[in-house]
Amino acid sequence: MMVFTVGISTALQNCTAFKSCLTYGTKTTPDMKSSFLQTALFALLLVAFQDLSRSQKDQSFNDAADLNLPEPYDIGWMKSIDNNKFISDITVPGTHDTMALHWGSFVECQAWSLETQLKAGIRYLDLRVKMWNKELKLVHGYFSQHITLPEVLSIIQTFLKDYVSEAILVRVKLENVTQKQDAKNLIESFLKDNPDIETWDKSNVPSMGDVRGKIVFIQKEEFTLGIPIHGTDASEDYKVRKIDEKKEKIKNHLKKAGEMCGNGEVILTYSSGTGLPNMALTLTPKVIAQKINPWLNEYLNHDNLKNIPCFGVIAMDFPGFDLIKRVIGLNKLKPVVLGRVGSNLSPNFKDS
Repeated sequence: MMVFTVGISTALQNCTAFKSCLTYGTKTTPDMKSSFLQTALFALLLVAFQDLSRSQKDQSFNDAADLNLPEPYDIGWMKSIDNNKFISDITVPGTHDTMALHWGSFVECQAWSLETQLKAGIRYLDLRVKMWNKELKLVHGYFSQHITLPEVLSIIQTFLKDYVSEAILVRVKLENVTQKQDAKNLIESFLKDNPDIETWDKSNVPSMGDVRGKIVFIQKEEFTLGIPIHGTDASEDYKVRKIDEKKEKIKNHLKKAGEMCGNGEVILTYSSGTGLPNMALTLTPKVIAQKINPWLNEYLNHDNLKNIPCFGVIAMDFPGFDLIKRVIGLNKLKPVVLGRVGSNLSPNFKDS
């Protein structure tokens, strides 16, 4: 980076000198022209090198809407999980406020669409729902995200038909204080009318073999469909004043998650946050994710975490491929050869 800065500085100095000669009529020699052209070429090469380096840098953070899957990238990564392993014993990459894609910097928490998040490896979805005119609409706070819960569930089911080895954990948070029971009834009615959407809505924790190809509902607070989840964060932990303080909170939450995971309950840790409640107006969810995600990617690779069997769900804002792969890698998965005798996959499993 220092070489790049020096190169640009030298080019600008030479360019300024050369321009001054032209402007004020000073005679320019062939040596001056040659020096300027060489330095300008050097600076351009450094810019190209920096662009190449940027394309190869850590991809823990993503704020681009398009999906460019790196090679190799296994979309159906859950096929390597043993059928007998409980969902509560798996480390799962997730997104916080999964559908918060609109309305600007203090509202948006993701760049990828739902379909793209699923293809990138996300397997936990955090859905905030309000009931408006007897419709269940996805929101972030007061801001509609222009999609309904039935539409979201249909998108998930379409993905699961293509990748039948996978299971998608779905937490529905009902935002209407006075209409939560009505919203729950609408969800149950929709599922009853659409039996092709396969779900797990029981309270007991299933094994991986129980839920391949299914939506696994997570119950918390007033939403009582599905399996319980335990959050590691306190109610105010999403409020960020300083990035270093947020990092320490995440460390503590992951420590707690590692201690609790594997005890029959799904554990949830958030790496996301916002500075808005503290009037830290420069700390938007995206700015925080830009700083937290690369750090989290490195932190999860520490040797002292490698002997911890699982961490549960890690829900993130603006995750990129490297961070998602890091979270998946915590499961220490071994490739499964399909069709082999003694395969740990269910008999009706087929590769996608």
